Amino acid sequence: MGNSLKKFLKIFVPIAFGLFLVWYSYNSTTPTEREQIIHYISNASPFWVTISIVIGILSHVSRAIRWNCLLEPMGYKPKVTNNVFIVLISYFANLGIPRSGEILRATALTTYENVPFEKGFGTIVTERVIDLLMLLIIIMITLVLQTDFIFSFLEEKGVNIIGAIGILAIGIVGLFAGSFIIRKSKSPLALKLKGFLNGLQDGVLSVFKMKNKWPFIFHTLFIWAAYFGMFWVIKHTVEETAALSLGQLLVAFVAGAFAMSTTNGGIGLYPIAVSAALGIYGISSISGDAFGWIMWIAQTLMVVVFGTISFIVLPLLNRNR
Repeated sequence: MGNSLKKFLKIFVPIAFGLFLVWYSYNSTTPTEREQIIHYISNASPFWVTISIVIGILSHVSRAIRWNCLLEPMGYKPKVTNNVFIVLISYFANLGIPRSGEILRATALTTYENVPFEKGFGTIVTERVIDLLMLLIIIMITLVLQTDFIFSFLEEKGVNIIGAIGILAIGIVGLFAGSFIIRKSKSPLALKLKGFLNGLQDGVLSVFKMKNKWPFIFHTLFIWAAYFGMFWVIKHTVEETAALSLGQLLVAFVAGAFAMSTTNGGIGLYPIAVSAALGIYGISSISGDAFGWIMWIAQTLMVVVFGTISFIVLPLLNRNR
């Protein structure tokens, strides 16, 4: 009963939280503001929205090709078309049940390409580790590009810069000290954290040991460039965001990336996070909300439509398996 309740909460809580945020976002705006936001969304340029969706599809194709870079050294070379459909299905599944897509992805690979589940799942974990590393790199790039603005913003808010740097330094030292303590400790929690840290390390190092490391690195860079490209083109759908710079959009992109991992597909939270980030640069809440909703709708529409098609087409293409 305890495990059933735990599983139910893992599924229900993110969905309920996302729906609550949709309700909160709706009720925190006036009827006039809602009308303006809906106007922006309904009049968003189909051209730029389509370009964003096409870039998103290319990122999934690239991810499917990159997957084979991890599978080939183990003696497996699935069809790229199967990989593409499986990847799209996994993202579709994640909209309903968080992280179920990873299990479904490994299971489908076993079903249609005879790759043992544990090996397929291991490559997916490695992918996630690399993607986490890429997000951290993007965060660092964003901080470097926006250093002056961040300092000015903190000063404007009355935050002492020297104190903030001191707190950051203490945090970094604390991180290294905590890592050292975890590696030396024998407690159950420390052992779990140690396993996680070792997994991160092994995942990163495995890239440099693989035979096809350069294609893997190329596709990794392409995937994340495509993610940002999807975001970049949407700025042209809202007049007030059209002039935003690379650094400014990166701040909103990072905020949206964290929102996507918090609720199912970022439902409810994604537009709020993106709008709040754009608000730092003086973008009105109406334009920020419109930008966030247009981006989220484009991404979700892509996943739902092509995920559904993949659910139907994948078994048909593999009728003999």
